[in-house]
Amino acid sequence: MAIHHLVLDGTAEGALGVALDVFDAARRLASTTLRARAVASKVVSTDGRAVRAGNGRRLAVDGAFRSRALRRGDVILIAGLSATTEVAIERLLARDEVVSVVQSLARAGRRGVIVAASCSATFLLGAAGLLDGREATTTWWLADAFAKRFPRVRLSRHRMVVADRGVITAGAALAHADLALGLTARLVGASVAHDVGRYLVLDDRPSQSRYMVLEHLRSSDPVVRALEAHIEANLDATLSLEALARAMATSPRTLARRIAAAAGTTPQKLVQRVRMMRAAHWLETTDESVESVARRVGYADPAAFRRMLRAHTGRSPRELRRVR
Repeated sequence: MAIHHLVLDGTAEGALGVALDVFDAARRLASTTLRARAVASKVVSTDGRAVRAGNGRRLAVDGAFRSRALRRGDVILIAGLSATTEVAIERLLARDEVVSVVQSLARAGRRGVIVAASCSATFLLGAAGLLDGREATTTWWLADAFAKRFPRVRLSRHRMVVADRGVITAGAALAHADLALGLTARLVGASVAHDVGRYLVLDDRPSQSRYMVLEHLRSSDPVVRALEAHIEANLDATLSLEALARAMATSPRTLARRIAAAAGTTPQKLVQRVRMMRAAHWLETTDESVESVARRVGYADPAAFRRMLRAHTGRSPRELRRVR
């Protein structure tokens, strides 16, 4: 069993480093088990040469990536790459080495190799077709672009790590640490992963939501921006599809089509997303009661509000307040 940390030009050095630390800690903390000793971890590039990290530093590697030599149960692990916009993703996926890697990932996945990626590198898994019909996550600020490009993927945009039938995805850059811990649990054991998390002081983070910056969620589509502004101004109002369409001076069908194309969701789900992100922000930054916050975002029933908040953020109000 082997873990191949595949690096390309633009790899996030910090994400790669923390993953290497996780697996090294797992090896040392579980050194008495044969299974732990059997997990080898090495850094590879497409041609065996050093690459340039996203911060400009030179990243040395242990050898070349040889996908044909991988066996069922081996792991290909890819940290995020320096592509933070939809335009940058387009350029990334057009690079010759990336096109070649995408093809190799597709072949490896079909042979039972575990393929895992975080942040913008999840787009490589999507391009390889490995996520079609599967559940996945990606970095929160590229979630809309991901949903548009890969409509056959069931995107869980708020979750930190998602595993589905041998393909594992994680969110924003340092969610790579969560991904490495998840792989440790899978390959060595949950107790070892727990010990590694405590040893490296890595907290349990099931959701990306508390790290989201509301203003960064703004779509480039003017209709979506206008709708988000309308929702923000009417958080406690009843907002039916018909009412939203009237406010945008368009038909319900046209509005639904525009929101689906630009944000990968429905108008009503967008309403819930904006409400829950605003509620999470208030819970984290104020001492307002849960009941008061619930009313401010249109919920008379605090229990229903708590359920919706957990569905969107993965956290209860108490857990959100604990991060302060």
